[in-house]
Amino acid sequence: MRRVVITGMGAVSPVGNCVSKSWESIKNGHCGIGAITKFDASDMKCSVAAEVKDFDAEGILGKAVARKTDAFTQYALAAADEAMEQSGIHGKVNSDLFGVYLGSGIGGIDTLCENDRSLLQKGARFVSPQFVPKMIINIAAGQLAIKYGAHGSALCLATACATGSNVIGEAYRAIKDGYLTAALAGGSEAAILPLTAAGFVNCMALSQASDPNLACLPFDRRRGGFVLGEGAAVMVLEEYEHALNRGAQIFAEIVGYGSTCDAHHVTAPEPNGTQTARAVTNALAGVDYSADSLYINAHGTGTPLNDKTETKAFKLALGDGAKKALISSTKSMTGHMLGAAGAMEAIICVLALKSGIIPPTINLDEPDPECDLFYVPNKAIEKKVETAISTSLGFGGHNACLAFKDIR
Repeated sequence: MRRVVITGMGAVSPVGNCVSKSWESIKNGHCGIGAITKFDASDMKCSVAAEVKDFDAEGILGKAVARKTDAFTQYALAAADEAMEQSGIHGKVNSDLFGVYLGSGIGGIDTLCENDRSLLQKGARFVSPQFVPKMIINIAAGQLAIKYGAHGSALCLATACATGSNVIGEAYRAIKDGYLTAALAGGSEAAILPLTAAGFVNCMALSQASDPNLACLPFDRRRGGFVLGEGAAVMVLEEYEHALNRGAQIFAEIVGYGSTCDAHHVTAPEPNGTQTARAVTNALAGVDYSADSLYINAHGTGTPLNDKTETKAFKLALGDGAKKALISSTKSMTGHMLGAAGAMEAIICVLALKSGIIPPTINLDEPDPECDLFYVPNKAIEKKVETAISTSLGFGGHNACLAFKDIR
């Protein structure tokens, strides 16, 4: 079996517009949640979100690209630029064996809403000729493939909030099985809009707290829903020998991937956590790990059902080892980046392995008795761990888990 390693990472997040700034914020417990500024939320039941701040699309991408792309594509392009520059792989891999796996939960919904308004208010001829190529959910993957001349598979997966983990996992499989030598893999989302906020509120998923420090409370008994986030996270995955031969910096190795489905309900997780546990078990199959040297970046949305179900899943998958693992939900700081969440949390796992710093779950002041594992409350812990996993769960019952090790 071919080994798959990570040689580049890029991020645009609510706590920083690059990986280093995002990690600095996360390890120090900085909350990226604040009052909504992207629209007037005065008549909405939700008033806070985790927005990307100070993102200058024209300055980063140029006026022409910014004008022809939706924000979710812009975030993906910026994150991929950082990952590609860090990796140094451009021009050093056979383009036919270089792929793009870039997903989104929702895609260009801002463009959709904007053009729907034009249609209703002004008429059909005012719908932009750029509407379709800006809006379609696969276009970020297409734009990245065009920019970097990636002639291998250029795929968009959409598994709701499991998207970011699934795209990395499927790219990992493609490289491991010999279909690709390298791939850009990650997720992007830009859906902080009145329509999405109203939809999530009305399906009882979104937090209605107005205090940013009380809005996203994973594993806390006061939790009342997730907080909308946005951004992008992208990794360069590469076959180990190829990376080694070109002298690339290697950050970590992907050592496992699990993907299952609850087949239970369109929004609610299967209450016993059985299939989430199986995704974890599958990701760790054949991995030499010890529970007392394991970090878990939990899906940890802060919804009443997710957090207690995920706790059950960790117990099923790890047995007595679940109580030894260090677990945290960094969504307490980034909010829920939807289709980008799993990719952002994969980057956090890699950085935790490299740095020996386990990021906290902030504002965890009143732990739920049903969530009785160690969720690293409020402050980061310095501990060198050997293995890290990230779990992601999506509407539709999608479960994904990625496993990482520091390179040896």
